[in-house]
Amino acid sequence: MKKSSIKFRYKRYSENAILVQGPQEVDEILLESLIFYKKSIEKFYGKLIVEVILSYNSLLIYYIFSIEDVYSEILTLKSLFLRDFKNMSLKKRLWQVPVCYAPTLAPELPFYASNKLMSIDDVIALHTTPLYTVYFIGFLPGFLYLGGLDKKLSAPRKSIPSFKLEKGSVAIGGDQTGVYPCDSPGGWHVIGRTPLNFFDIDSKECCFVSPGDKIQFISINENEYNDISSFVFSNNYTPKFKLL
Repeated sequence: MKKSSIKFRYKRYSENAILVQGPQEVDEILLESLIFYKKSIEKFYGKLIVEVILSYNSLLIYYIFSIEDVYSEILTLKSLFLRDFKNMSLKKRLWQVPVCYAPTLAPELPFYASNKLMSIDDVIALHTTPLYTVYFIGFLPGFLYLGGLDKKLSAPRKSIPSFKLEKGSVAIGGDQTGVYPCDSPGGWHVIGRTPLNFFDIDSKECCFVSPGDKIQFISINENEYNDISSFVFSNNYTPKFKLL
């Protein structure tokens, strides 16, 4: 997909919001275009907008005012996308996320592996090999929607969701994998747990990860998990990353 081939549809979403919808697909070029588009909108409108919400293939723009002439606003939005983004930069980071796959922390893993006709080691190898793309953050504050799961690990969501999944649970649901940033009900299959904190309301950046970043899961043992947990709890741990 090329930027020039991306076609958006614009429609009023509410009295003070416009929805911009792109092609119904998950694509990294579309993602990058949406991120630049979001930055262009935020720069142009400044404090006249409440926020711009990013998803796989759309942007939802909330204005601080009621939109009187929606067609005029749509024309403005269209012109912003036609601008050249060459002066904008997207700093992509590859984050290393430590995950303990021990059944003591992920008791569903043996059952999940058995259903997939795999060994636990096979599941871990397939889960830690890809570099996952962060498409957007939602559902829960700090919940990352990731692309790149090996199709061999795909599994239907649970027919009956669990009442509580522990904070840091690394799980698989459908064709996606992700991390629960807090204790939450959930219908995904938990295969591991990370000691990292993906949402901190007291931090300058509530979530240290941004759309467009990459994630690599790194397998650790229980002792390493406990050590990192202690550092995270005492605010003495900085997530590891490298620039791409």
